[in-house]
Amino acid sequence: MKEFLHDIAQHIEGYYQNIVDITPKLLLAILVVLISWFIASRVRGFADRRLKLRMHDPLLATFIANLIKAVLIVIGFLFMFRVIGLTGVAQSVLAGAGISAFIIGFALKDIGENFLAGILLAFKRPFSVGDIIESNGVKGKVVALNLRDTQIKSDSKNIYIPNALLIKNTLINFNSEGFLLQDFTIGLEYGSDYNKAIELITQVMKADEEIVDKGYSNSAVVSGITGAVVQVNVRYWVKTDLKVTDGKHRSEIVIKVAEVLKTNGFVIK
Repeated sequence: MKEFLHDIAQHIEGYYQNIVDITPKLLLAILVVLISWFIASRVRGFADRRLKLRMHDPLLATFIANLIKAVLIVIGFLFMFRVIGLTGVAQSVLAGAGISAFIIGFALKDIGENFLAGILLAFKRPFSVGDIIESNGVKGKVVALNLRDTQIKSDSKNIYIPNALLIKNTLINFNSEGFLLQDFTIGLEYGSDYNKAIELITQVMKADEEIVDKGYSNSAVVSGITGAVVQVNVRYWVKTDLKVTDGKHRSEIVIKVAEVLKTNGFVIK
């Protein structure tokens, strides 16, 4: 019994010595991680500012800055493993445990897929910051492109769409060179003076300061007849910003068109 207790005491003492020996390395490793994170954040901020000054696309500039930060953090973690002394152990595990590598790779598949999709989106640039896009049934204004997802804002809600979904599925960009197309359809009674109605609607569009007239197809045209109702489709372009893309401006135009038609004796169906 005495020998058993003596062996337990020796093992405890050995564990204690091991903890004492590795504590400085652990503290140094934590310090390395904190320093690398601090440096990476500073470099990211500096790169973001410099790239935005030199590049016309802030979305791509921010993405590259985030990529630089991620690379520096990974380097910091690798250096941390070296300080602790796990470099050889990690290499042995990666070399000998094929099944473990497969499991880890499968678990990180989505992260890697979204990361690569983010790189494709950054350089292909199917949209820019401020564009109105729709994908996977979600529509909103692009706020940022991150390493894993794209952030859009819709009805004061922040929505994060994985980058891989934007690559795999249909992506609709409602903008053209910084302008957004808005449209609506209004019904008129059959037999009305359609040319007069189109002229009145055109005057409403020309009088609105938010509607852009730079060669874009602002128009009001008869699009069809349903029963005794003649459908007039109204299309116009506005600059992309929060004020005109939240639906309020479109509502104002619809009301103005309805009021001017009613004032001039048209019956709206």
